[in-house]
Amino acid sequence: MSRYDLTDSEWRVISLLLPNMPRGVPRVDDRRVLNGILWVLRSGAPWRDLPERYGPRTTCYNRFVRWRRAGVWDRLMDAIIAAYDGDIQMIDSTSIRAHQQAATAKRGGRDHCLGRSRGGLTTKIHGLVDRQGLPPRLSLSAGQAHDAPAVLTLLDRLDPRTIVLADKAYDGDVIRDLMEAYGAVPNIPAKSNRKWKPCFSKSLYSERNQVERFFRKLKHFRRIATRYQKLADNFLVVVKLASCRLWLRAYESTA
Repeated sequence: MSRYDLTDSEWRVISLLLPNMPRGVPRVDDRRVLNGILWVLRSGAPWRDLPERYGPRTTCYNRFVRWRRAGVWDRLMDAIIAAYDGDIQMIDSTSIRAHQQAATAKRGGRDHCLGRSRGGLTTKIHGLVDRQGLPPRLSLSAGQAHDAPAVLTLLDRLDPRTIVLADKAYDGDVIRDLMEAYGAVPNIPAKSNRKWKPCFSKSLYSERNQVERFFRKLKHFRRIATRYQKLADNFLVVVKLASCRLWLRAYESTA
């Protein structure tokens, strides 16, 4: 058993959330395939280097892509975070260097969330996390994009009375107004050119390092530390699967 494999408690949760196939040809063992997918994501190795104990690499890769298209991975994350209830949340982003093979996808009018920045070809991961550093919402943008517009998609499910922590990059009227429209309270330091200084708590703001810790944990997965996926959809699934693993480990530690 590899140290990257699912534990028995993790598998008990995930097994209940995977698609059922009561009829037709029995599917290749789900746990073995999922362990193979996680091995690639954690180790950063090419799919062709997948160890034989996980079965054919084509089976693991095709399952990864097919379930992404069917929305299985999205539903898996939604189910895992269903019991989430956070009174403090924080937003931030991190830049991921893209490998040269990630830039070879055909455009076809699709946004692959790749852009040029000082670090070269990069992608940004935007995360909304709670005070434990666990993410209920994630999104991607091109590396050169400003944080503020991209993060608006993360704020459309805020609960009333939630306190949202963010740095000065998010100090804009549009973002503040959106948070307040949901009944949330922005705790964001004001930019120096802002004439009206809103209320701001330094003691609450000190908890914002949880989002930075979350990004560091994500980058333990080498397929996230460097982007190899050509399609943004596939890369976002990698980020979500890694996040699901963090959620499951948090549940396991508190059980």
